[in-house]
Amino acid sequence: MVAASILAPVFAASRAKPTRPAPEPVADSTAYKGAIIVDAATGNVLFEDRADAVNPPASMTKLMTFAVLHDRLASGALTLQTPVTVTAADSKIGGSQVWLKQGEVFPVEELLYAMMIHSANDAAYALARTAGGSVEAFVGLMNAKARELGMTHTTFRSPHGLPPATRHVADGDLTTPRDFSLLCRHLLLTTDVLKYTSIKARDFGDGIRAEPVKMTNSDHLIGHVAGVDGLKTGFTNGAGFCLSATAQRNGRRIIVVSMGSADSKTRDLKVTELIERGFAALPPGGPAFVAQPSAAAPAAPGSATPASPMTAAAPTTTAPAAAKPGASDSAIQFSIPPAKKK
Repeated sequence: MVAASILAPVFAASRAKPTRPAPEPVADSTAYKGAIIVDAATGNVLFEDRADAVNPPASMTKLMTFAVLHDRLASGALTLQTPVTVTAADSKIGGSQVWLKQGEVFPVEELLYAMMIHSANDAAYALARTAGGSVEAFVGLMNAKARELGMTHTTFRSPHGLPPATRHVADGDLTTPRDFSLLCRHLLLTTDVLKYTSIKARDFGDGIRAEPVKMTNSDHLIGHVAGVDGLKTGFTNGAGFCLSATAQRNGRRIIVVSMGSADSKTRDLKVTELIERGFAALPPGGPAFVAQPSAAAPAAPGSATPASPMTAAAPTTTAPAAAKPGASDSAIQFSIPPAKKK
């Protein structure tokens, strides 16, 4: 459990009813290499600090993998039930994984949960290979999507975010906090990414494997900071600790992207502070966040919510704790487990 003395400065604004406008977020040269806060409804930047600094996204890369998979599902090239047969190459991907074995068969959606909850690199690789015909072709689709979204300082070279074989940062996936905020906003507006990223725990392979893998979400803010329901963490030695986070309160939603923190505790505490400050910085009377139907997956006639190709029966999950009324005005405490690669 993080000591109260550590959390107190971060959450002081949450405990007391302010008598004056909350201060602007302060640039922090030690907590991250770059960060940005965006109003998800309008795309307006609420705060930025070195938001165009280029850095590896590590496993946050899987958000773009998800975006391309959503397009493939929307086009009908795949369905959530499409069987994926694991190859030898899939089974040899390192880092965080669900230990896929050659010859196993899983539906696309089961691998999606593994990729987004457990940050499984083997699942991301298998999905990319299946959806693109080859991993190389899929990475081409990732870069095309980045250009479509205006991510001008982004290059993808993998579907999972692991370091390149050369171990040279310049040879791997590269992006910026600003670019990644564009991707996050696109996902929130046009896909059901939160269906996957908001889940705290789930078993992988339940009913398929003799011994399912217990998966735990690597985003420890979910269920502990009011309104947080995604999106994705990332860590490699070259990238540092990264987090694309989103939270919704009282109909307003913000996006925070932080890249290059020295450790997970610093990252999580700073992102939590930026979330609190971001909501305080939202202009009163601004528009509520409303997801829009994807052009590739239009809403059904008379439907008030987007029709998504990524919708299926809800799995057995441990859902985030529901925020109580006034939760955003109460102190928030959570423990942050030791850092580990993902």
